[in-house]
Amino acid sequence: MPELTLDQIEAIACAGHAHQKDNAGRPYVEHVQAVVEGVRNRGGSDEQIAAAWLHDTIENDVLSFEWLASAELPQHVKDLVDAMTKRPDEGDESYTQRILATPGALLIKEADLAHNADPDRLALLDEPTRTQVSQKYTTLRRLLGLPGG
Repeated sequence: MPELTLDQIEAIACAGHAHQKDNAGRPYVEHVQAVVEGVRNRGGSDEQIAAAWLHDTIENDVLSFEWLASAELPQHVKDLVDAMTKRPDEGDESYTQRILATPGALLIKEADLAHNADPDRLALLDEPTRTQVSQKYTTLRRLLGLPGG
């Protein structure tokens, strides 16, 4: 079988996230699209762009690890999505070490964190939530060795 195209991957991600909202009540797919654009703007490969479309699908219960394992995708895309997927009850250290150990995953996570920490996006949150997520993103940036951590 032929591998899924970027257009097909985009359609899968958009359909899966269609009814989800972010912490500010915005359509979740806006976040996914922003991460994809961030990966593109950082010079990401087609495989990184494909993984960016899928980066939150397992974590947000849109798709399963079983779907990913059987999907017609290059193994590297599967590895990137796996690296980006934080497991339930997983510590930040374990999560960030998996990202750092997977070639190409850090660029995707950098785009993800950049959108998550966007001041305009954070301004839509209530103060306790804004403080909590800001601390979370600062910790992840530090563990990943990214500026602002």
